[in-house]
Amino acid sequence: MNETALREQICRYGRSLFERGLTPGSSGNISLRLPDGGWLVTPTNASLGFLDPARISRLDGEGRLVSGDKPTKEIPLHTALYESRTDAKAIVHLHSTHAVAVSMLPEIDPRQVLPPLTPYYLMRTGGTALVPYYRPGDPAVADAIRGLAGKYSSVLLANHGPVVAGDSLEGAVFATEELEETAKLYLLLRNLNPRQLSPGQIADLVSHFGLTLPDPEDHAGHDHG
Repeated sequence: MNETALREQICRYGRSLFERGLTPGSSGNISLRLPDGGWLVTPTNASLGFLDPARISRLDGEGRLVSGDKPTKEIPLHTALYESRTDAKAIVHLHSTHAVAVSMLPEIDPRQVLPPLTPYYLMRTGGTALVPYYRPGDPAVADAIRGLAGKYSSVLLANHGPVVAGDSLEGAVFATEELEETAKLYLLLRNLNPRQLSPGQIADLVSHFGLTLPDPEDHAGHDHG
């Protein structure tokens, strides 16, 4: 897919996410890695519902602006996830209501934000880690993501929102949507002791679909502030 088509794809998915209320106002951002090592990223203060493909920021491999508008201030976030998930081709960051709500709950395990409620949650996201609160755009968030050692492609920023990497923009969008829907299910079922997928059912998914799930024990002891 050429760069023009990729720019249009960013706008199309951005509009879809915005129109369904998954990221309000000028919140949220999308990036896409290019074959030459550079990347496309949505501009700062831009609504995902009204993106202009010609004004999308184009960065070189070092993260310097080559053309387009000034990029989102969340560049450190995207850079760190690309560095730790070398197979990632795209990243979606939203301020979706239910995922943000879950990020504020006291009982959340930072190594496994949501329980295995559905097969598609595991198939799309592989599991989600919680990163402590940082000011939006704070470069320190990059160190927190690197601290996850690439084990997670799906990360939830406390009091902020999800950041999800995928092997395509479509894959990243679908995984982010699945995270939001699972967060909604969790809030609906909270304190109702819902039936979760059993270890055997999870093992069957891993075997059948070739999933690689993070081992929560690998992440134990990480400082979540």
